[in-house]
Amino acid sequence: MKIALPVSAKSMNADLYDSLGRAPFFLLYNLNTKETDYLDHRAVAEQGASGIRAAQVLADNGVRAVITPQCGKNAEKILRNSEVLVYQSIPGSIQRNVEAFHKEELSLMTDFKSRKIDK
Repeated sequence: MKIALPVSAKSMNADLYDSLGRAPFFLLYNLNTKETDYLDHRAVAEQGASGIRAAQVLADNGVRAVITPQCGKNAEKILRNSEVLVYQSIPGSIQRNVEAFHKEELSLMTDFKSRKIDK
């Protein structure tokens, strides 16, 4: 099973990025093989609808679960339609969140945010 986490740096000791759509990188972690891979998301994060694009890229890469502090409603719809579960992260490192996922200590996210755009 492949999971994804929004991260600020390419390191298992880094903290999670606070937003799925704006994350500069995504860690793709294979629970079966323990392999890690990083997707560079910096160019997309600077454009509009970045959460939707991020969700589609993760689904296209075979991700079955996302662990994140925050996820927008539109991204959640894409993930749900792709049968990708969204889990609420806990404070701390990527490693800590992966371990919590393994131990089934994370909860499914229930509060999805809409980004307010000032005009």
